Amino acid sequence: MCKTKIVATLGPASQTRETLTQLIQAGVNVVRLNFSHGSAEEHIARAEMVREIAQELNVSVGVLVDLQGPKIRIACFEEGAIQLAAGDTFILDGNLDRQAGTQERVGLDYPELIDDLKVGNILLLDDGRIQLEVTAVDAQTRIAHTVALNSGKLSNRKGINLLGGGLSAPALTEKDKIDIITAAELQADFLAVSFPRNAEDIEYARQLAVQAGCHAHIVAKVERAEVVANEAAMDSVIRASDVIMVARGDLGVEIGDARLPSVQKALIARSKHLGKPVITATQMMESMIENPLPTRAEVLDVANAVIDGTDAIMLSAESAAGRYPVEAVQAMVRIAQGVEHETHCAQDCWDALQHLCSDAGKSFALSSMISASKVNKDLGVAIVTEQGETPLLMSRCQSQATIWAVSDKPALLRKLSILRGVTPTYFQHLDKQGDIATQLIHLLRKPAQDKQISSILVTQLESVEGVGHINVCRLLNLAQQEELVA
Repeated sequence: MCKTKIVATLGPASQTRETLTQLIQAGVNVVRLNFSHGSAEEHIARAEMVREIAQELNVSVGVLVDLQGPKIRIACFEEGAIQLAAGDTFILDGNLDRQAGTQERVGLDYPELIDDLKVGNILLLDDGRIQLEVTAVDAQTRIAHTVALNSGKLSNRKGINLLGGGLSAPALTEKDKIDIITAAELQADFLAVSFPRNAEDIEYARQLAVQAGCHAHIVAKVERAEVVANEAAMDSVIRASDVIMVARGDLGVEIGDARLPSVQKALIARSKHLGKPVITATQMMESMIENPLPTRAEVLDVANAVIDGTDAIMLSAESAAGRYPVEAVQAMVRIAQGVEHETHCAQDCWDALQHLCSDAGKSFALSSMISASKVNKDLGVAIVTEQGETPLLMSRCQSQATIWAVSDKPALLRKLSILRGVTPTYFQHLDKQGDIATQLIHLLRKPAQDKQISSILVTQLESVEGVGHINVCRLLNLAQQEELVA
């Protein structure tokens, strides 16, 4: 399997036990439950099935709950759709009946939008397919007059973005607050917050999750222009989150296509610099909704994200509603593997990451990983972990080494499923007071042989994990150890 992790969205195309089994066998590490669709009962059933299959296959698969967030949309037209021409005047009417849209005006699902608008604003409808310039605003009657900048079809309930961002809609809706309770019930490993404006939105989501009994890692979906307006804004959201998702759909609409590639690279780089995992998402294999093979452009898109250092790459409609969900996963794995063979632990890895080493234990962990990777190319790393801190730190290096994160805590291992290069490994009867090396050799002998690994760096870094003060790091020759424990 590849070191880059695969996130697959579940839906009608991937909800049977057979297909879910095939997806996990093909390389899926995390499943995404999109709470914009489906009922709580459906999501709970899917999560249970995923966990049952993962247990049967003896792998750790994370469950990511993706909250819907605020949906700023137009309402509906009497005829279902209209055709706008460039230069047409068009009214957004916050008081109009939701089903009474005409050629001249349409209602809003979120009437408060009018309060945010100013003359000269550019509104992007239907992912930018229709562009409207605001020419007048009447806040009292909640009406905005606009002129169409291009021609096209506009149909019911299409989304609205403001070019450059700045809409004040809160990140968490009443629906989201109810869905967080469902996330707690299904024991979600990751909770994705849609359209956060700032670090405060992330902290509020974390507070609600804790109150609901949900212990998931909080994922910030970067979709708003204001979050990437400058490095300080970007860093504040990254620091407040456990995981970052580069959600390129709405983000691309708000900042424009031309800025999106550089912003994606910056988000990945800053997340890595600040020690946070990052998921790259949206339309990575879009053509595979209908076709069995990706386009060359999609191949390069996935490859570039891997080269940049993303921890995970995500499938949306490709696996949820596409004709080839398993093939899409297999294609992603092939592309990632091909690229990973050409990437190496950077010579300047220590310089880039030493700021993450707040104590001697973390410095010990990182320097051991870098040194061993440079000396021994057939290296495996076995980490006995209590909190997940050591595998997170070691995974920040783009090393060729296989990293086994060993724990007797299934919930922790599922949270580690997103980390690049880390294989969560369950060891139910780990004796932490006994000879760790001997136990790990028994546990990892077969997977190490399968990967042609000759040596294993065994680490137990209690000071990093926050559970003690003992730091142990031993480099073991696998063949010699097999003779000793035989």
